[in-house]
Amino acid sequence: MTRIDSVLKHVLGKDVILILFILLLSLLLLVAPPLFQSPYAQQVERYRGRVLAVDNSLIQQYGIVKAGSQSLRVEILAGPYAGQITDAVNNLIGKMETDKVFQTGDTVLLVPDHIEDEQVLAATAYDHFRLNIEWLLVALFALFLFAFAGWGGVRALFSFIFALLLLWKVLLPGILLGWDPILIALGVVTALTAATLYLVAGVNRTALVALVGAVLGILLTITLALVLLPLFRLHGAIQPFSETLLYTGFEHLNLTRLFLAAIFIGASGAVLDVAIDVSTAMSEIVAKRPDLSRQELIKSGFIVGRNMTSTMVTTLLMAYVSGYMALLMVFMAQGVPPLNILNTNYVAAEILKTVVGSFGLIAVAPFTALVGGFLYYKGAQPATAIARLGYAPPTDLLTVEEM
Repeated sequence: MTRIDSVLKHVLGKDVILILFILLLSLLLLVAPPLFQSPYAQQVERYRGRVLAVDNSLIQQYGIVKAGSQSLRVEILAGPYAGQITDAVNNLIGKMETDKVFQTGDTVLLVPDHIEDEQVLAATAYDHFRLNIEWLLVALFALFLFAFAGWGGVRALFSFIFALLLLWKVLLPGILLGWDPILIALGVVTALTAATLYLVAGVNRTALVALVGAVLGILLTITLALVLLPLFRLHGAIQPFSETLLYTGFEHLNLTRLFLAAIFIGASGAVLDVAIDVSTAMSEIVAKRPDLSRQELIKSGFIVGRNMTSTMVTTLLMAYVSGYMALLMVFMAQGVPPLNILNTNYVAAEILKTVVGSFGLIAVAPFTALVGGFLYYKGAQPATAIARLGYAPPTDLLTVEEM
């Protein structure tokens, strides 16, 4: 076995162990009992059904808003009542963002309201049934990722699944239980960053440098958010649906710290991207030019990071602004002066998110470059030291292999 084969076996061995470890953690998260059990949870059966007929006679039109109830005749397609035909109702409350209107042939998610002698006598049409298309979309995404990135795409998919499970089974339940949102979010983000970097880049120095740089950038984002939020005179209720949490029996939640956690969670993905790109570039530089000094290596990392952060800041801005496009258009449609718009709490909150996230994004590049300068630097090479003394060996000397 050659030395290259030995090294490849060693690296692949470590990567396989890591992948198995992440898979084991994912399975444990999947089968583990939920950390949080809602006191308002109800055991409700839900089945897929097809709309056979529609009666809209009880729906009232008020301008562009509809209210009332829609009567449906539906066929249950799955579950123990598959094949049964029953009546269903679809209640409209006059709120366009939640109301839906069904048509003949639609596939709906049904909730049985009255069952007698194993027959569903009445049901409620909860919403359009979208799970089939959602699963198909996820499958196509996984195939496309694998076709484009190969084994690296499989690793990225493992990382994606692990992130979903960690957010759903740890982060959200932990906050509802009263754990400090900033601390639990920091732990989850750090774990996700480490898992993603090591799965994608492998168990190597490149991932370690990126991890340290990313964590330093996230810590800077948290610190700035803690310092600046009181100056903005904002509180956590500015987030959509956060006030609803208080009204549903979770008065113990600290919405302000939840808002702070959301700031660095939103920026963590972009921070991770910059860190791994700078770290990878520095790793390639060291592989091609091991003679570089530590200062030259750090300078190269700075140069790589400059161009990246210039584009990623704009990316972060677009990501945040896209969530409030309709609100900004309402202000513009009403002729609200820009000065007033910038002073509204919604816009100020987005400005805080964007600017604080951008600070962390910009800082992660020099952080990663500095860490890489110390972890990648191999010391002065013999040939480099001789060259710096002004001595060049004669070219006509025989090598050891030629002698």
